[in-house]
Amino acid sequence: MQKSAAAANLEYFALRAVCALVNAMPYALAAAFARLSARVASRVFGFRRGKTLARIREVFPGISRSKALDIASESLENVAVTAVEMIMAPRLTKKWMDRHIDNGLFYKERLQKYVDEGKGVVVMVPHSGNWYMAAWSMAKYGLPLVSIAARQRNPRIDAWMKKQYCDIEVLERGSSRTLVEIKKRLEAGRVFAILPDLRVPQKDVEVDFLNGKANVSHAGAMFAVKCGSPLVVAMMRREKGVHVFDHIATLRPDPSADPKAESERLTREAMAALDAKIREYPGQWFWYNKRWILQPV
Repeated sequence: MQKSAAAANLEYFALRAVCALVNAMPYALAAAFARLSARVASRVFGFRRGKTLARIREVFPGISRSKALDIASESLENVAVTAVEMIMAPRLTKKWMDRHIDNGLFYKERLQKYVDEGKGVVVMVPHSGNWYMAAWSMAKYGLPLVSIAARQRNPRIDAWMKKQYCDIEVLERGSSRTLVEIKKRLEAGRVFAILPDLRVPQKDVEVDFLNGKANVSHAGAMFAVKCGSPLVVAMMRREKGVHVFDHIATLRPDPSADPKAESERLTREAMAALDAKIREYPGQWFWYNKRWILQPV
């Protein structure tokens, strides 16, 4: 359901006012202010504290309250700085990437080797650190990236978001042509970046994930199976103010296997690899989004 014109305009102008304020600051100052604001929201005002701490304790039984709060606070700080970077995205040049991405060019060349195989590449990245930065940086270094995103209910904010994706081609999620277009891009040797959704509305692939059950779409793995593309499992995280791109695994589809069964196998293997990495760096995971508090379909 689309917003009324008045509500859409008010929301859009509020966003642009925040953007103007953020863009008036140097990156370091804006990021520091975002971290401070998130820390106050988490530790002083208890933003979504109850449910977030409960979810962390489900994943890490026996964890102390102070440690769980540290994880929750770091997670919210990551989200706040990610918002700053989304606003500043058109200003993030290759030179900026060189300073703020650890070994970014190295990982670009690593992915380029898969691209050179000629069957495209599917990259699966979770909502951790600044997940957008994984795509922004690789695209800025010259990888031909395509991704999908849902249309925003506010058309003016939807248009703004499209500009913020910068060098990445973004197709509309849910469109009847999108699946066909993604397959075409892979067959042309491009990189398809996807974020695994843990609560798709229809029953799909049930996986064990963070001490719960997640209903995950097999679509990303199915593209890899259909096109014979390698499925790269990766994670972006922050470390001392620098973005680190962790290449976790490269999964290869078996061309002789049943496509559906093979896509389910790859999905489970990818999610198991992401589960292990998130447990290693729990403060990088986005614990606050209600969609990722796992529930049965």
